[in-house]
Amino acid sequence: MAKKEFQAESKKLMDMMINSIYTNKEIFLRELISNASDAIDKLYYKSLTDPSVGMNKGDFRILLTRDKDNRLLTVSDNGIGMTKEELEQNLGTIAHSGSLDFKKDNKDENIDIIGQFGVGFYSAFMVADSITVRTKKYGSEQAYEWQSSGADGYTITECDKETVGTDVIMHIKPDTDEEKYSEYLESYRLHALVKKYSDYIRYPIRMLLPEQKVKEGSDPEKPEYETVEEMKTVNSMVPLWQRKKSDVTEEEYNKFSAEGSVTYKALLFVPSSRPFNFYTEGYEKGLQLYSAGVLIMDKCDSLLPDYLRFVRGVVDSPDLSLNISRELLQHDRQLKVIGQNLEKKVRADLEKFLKDDREGYEKFYENFGRQIGYGIVSDGGESRKDSLKDLMMFYSSTQKKLTTLKEY
Repeated sequence: MAKKEFQAESKKLMDMMINSIYTNKEIFLRELISNASDAIDKLYYKSLTDPSVGMNKGDFRILLTRDKDNRLLTVSDNGIGMTKEELEQNLGTIAHSGSLDFKKDNKDENIDIIGQFGVGFYSAFMVADSITVRTKKYGSEQAYEWQSSGADGYTITECDKETVGTDVIMHIKPDTDEEKYSEYLESYRLHALVKKYSDYIRYPIRMLLPEQKVKEGSDPEKPEYETVEEMKTVNSMVPLWQRKKSDVTEEEYNKFSAEGSVTYKALLFVPSSRPFNFYTEGYEKGLQLYSAGVLIMDKCDSLLPDYLRFVRGVVDSPDLSLNISRELLQHDRQLKVIGQNLEKKVRADLEKFLKDDREGYEKFYENFGRQIGYGIVSDGGESRKDSLKDLMMFYSSTQKKLTTLKEY
C-alpha cells in the first residue's frame, strides 16, 4: 500500500509535537497508557448496556511487553479497538481526538475519559524511530496495521489479530552519547514510570518482572536461587485518597472532597518535623497534582500560598484545563478555586488541631509557627489577619508557657 502523508501536513508540525510540546521523554509511556485506558473505557461503557460484549470490568487489562534483543516495547490493551477509518482519522490526523469525539457523542458529563487532545500518541516518537499499531475493532472480523517512521507519512494494511484491542509496538531508538534509550527496555525503569505517572489508572497494568526464587531440587539447608520472570500487576489502581479509611493508616489519612464549580479530592498532611532544608533555596514546596489519576505535576507550587509551604500531599481533579500535552496548566479560575478551598481547609484543620490536641499543636508551632506569622505580614496578609491571629502562639512570662491571644 502506498505511503500516505499526514493530514496535518508538515514535518515542522511533527517536530513541534515531539520536540516542543513535550519537555520530558519519559512521559511517552504515560500518554500511551492513558490512551489504552480510554480504549478500555469505551468497551467497558458499552458492556454496561450490551450483554453481548461478554466482558466484566475485571477482564480488562493493559499489558507492557519488551523484547530487548529486537529493541521492541509494546503497549497492548483489550479495549474497543479501531476500524480502518478510525485509524486514518485518529492516527493519520495529528491532534484529532477519538476520545473527545466519544465523549461528545455520548453526551454524558460523567464519562471520565483521560485523553481529549489527540497528540499523546505522537510522544512515542521521542523514543522510537518507528511505530506499528495493530488493532481490531470490537464487532469487526478484520484487523488493520498502521505503520510509520515519523513525519514522512504512514501506511495502513490488513493484518491478522485474534482478539479485539490495540497493540502499539515501538522500535526503540539506538543509544546516543546524549540519550540512553535502552533504559525504556528495562523492566525496573518501566515499572518506575508506571508507578510515577499511571499508578492510579483504574485497570491493571501488567508486565513480566524478575523474581528471585529457590531453584527446584536445591538443598533446603543451602538453597540455590534463580531469577525467573513472573507476570505482575504493577499499578495500585485505587488512589490513597479514594480508599476506605480502614485500608490506610490513620496517621497518613486525612481525606476531604469538595463539590461545585470544580470537583477535586485531596490528601494533605503536615510533616512531624521541619525539613532540614526548609529555609534554604533548595527546598521545593508544592503539592502533587493529578488529573483523573494521571500525574500532571510533581510540585505544583501555586495551589497553596507561601506561608503554607510546609504542607505536603496530593490533589486530584478531573476538571482542570490542561494543555494538549497534559504537562502544563493554564493558571485559570479552576486552579484558583481549588487553591482557595485548600487554604481554608488547612486553616480550619489547624484551628481544630489547636482545640483538640494542645500538646500536638505546640509541637507543630515549634516547627512551623514562624510560617503562620509570615502569612499575616506577607502579600495578602491583611485579608488573612483575622483568620490567622487565633493560630498564633506567644510565650507568657507569667505562665511560663505558650499562650494564644484569646487566652491572653
